[in-house]
Amino acid sequence: MPDFSTITVAQDATEPRIARLKLNRPEKLNAISSSMPADIRRAVEWAEANDDVHVIIVEGEGRAFCAGYDLNEYAEGVVPGNVTSDHPCRQEKTPWDPMVDYTMMKRNTDDFMSLWRCSKPTIAKVHGYAVAGGSDIALCCDMLIMADDAKIGYMPTRVWGCPTTAMWTYRIGAIRAKQMMFTGDTITGVKAAEWGLANMSVPLNALDSATDALAQRISGVPKSHLMMQKLVVNQVWMSMGLEQSQMFATVFDGITRHNPEGMWFRRQAEAKGFKSAIEWRDSGRRIPEGDEARALVADLEKQLEQARARL
Repeated sequence: MPDFSTITVAQDATEPRIARLKLNRPEKLNAISSSMPADIRRAVEWAEANDDVHVIIVEGEGRAFCAGYDLNEYAEGVVPGNVTSDHPCRQEKTPWDPMVDYTMMKRNTDDFMSLWRCSKPTIAKVHGYAVAGGSDIALCCDMLIMADDAKIGYMPTRVWGCPTTAMWTYRIGAIRAKQMMFTGDTITGVKAAEWGLANMSVPLNALDSATDALAQRISGVPKSHLMMQKLVVNQVWMSMGLEQSQMFATVFDGITRHNPEGMWFRRQAEAKGFKSAIEWRDSGRRIPEGDEARALVADLEKQLEQARARL
């Protein structure tokens, strides 16, 4: 069994054909740290290599599935010691190198996509929140079961983000994907099921039993048959250009974090705290752009310099 710092994985105690991959940073609402994407991939590889496992349930410990990227790390610049120099948590390089950024973020995308590439079906069981990068994880799974009151969405499309897995259009079609991407709104499990994004939505107290029942049903199918059916469905999306969509989305994600609007959000988070930046982003207030954003960045950078000088 691999050693993980952000997730756990094990066969179910009563049904060894089911593996449970649990995001395990409950104190952070399972926010994505710099090591979580690789942990997810390694856990999937472990389940893939385990002949007893037929299906994987992906869930979150504590109050939520996943609240997105850890903005203490990614936006405020509070950098753990294991973060490499090309990580976006590091102070921006001048000039910014989009291909270095792309290489790093594409690695995360590919790690999340291990859930999609795995020959064994994957089921995301969502309670609380699956938002921002957390929605990437959930939508890379083959199936999605949500609590009625759970929320899913990608709020950073308003500023400082683009969903690098590009799964929204493939899951709900262009019209509804545009609505989600243009507004940054979230929807409930009930609405996700109505739109066909989720396979089903159930009351929170029925989420465990509904997910387990689906996994049990799948687990009785031979692994080779599950693999063939998954390959047939996945190749349709591949033929539609999924890899190309992810390439564009991952490049654009880097641009959103380094254009004037993205730099404003980053400096707002550094100077005022990420809660302030998120509150502004999600409130519906007009987000500064262009020259206005550049002026605010300059002002916030002066505030940061003054604060550092006082230390």
